[in-house]
Amino acid sequence: MEQLQSFAPLILMFLVVYLFMIRPQMKKSKQEKQFAADLKRGDRVITKSGLHGKILDLNDDGTCVIESGAGKMKFERSALSMELSKKLNEPEKK
Repeated sequence: MEQLQSFAPLILMFLVVYLFMIRPQMKKSKQEKQFAADLKRGDRVITKSGLHGKILDLNDDGTCVIESGAGKMKFERSALSMELSKKLNEPEKK
């Protein structure tokens, strides 16, 4: 019984780390993968570096072609910002 009591703080600490650090990161990663999978032609997106554009083509190798004011560019889907793109596509509130 004393051994269990000596491991209790360690177990509690692991549980807290899992609940507040590991689990939210796994959830965010899953959401980003779903966002990349749900992309389609015509979607307006913003890259993580701040480039605004519209998706012209989605390739099977994990890349996409984006049209912006500078022309057509090829990006990895992972370079697209989920948070910024969702804000861009939200209807404006008045």
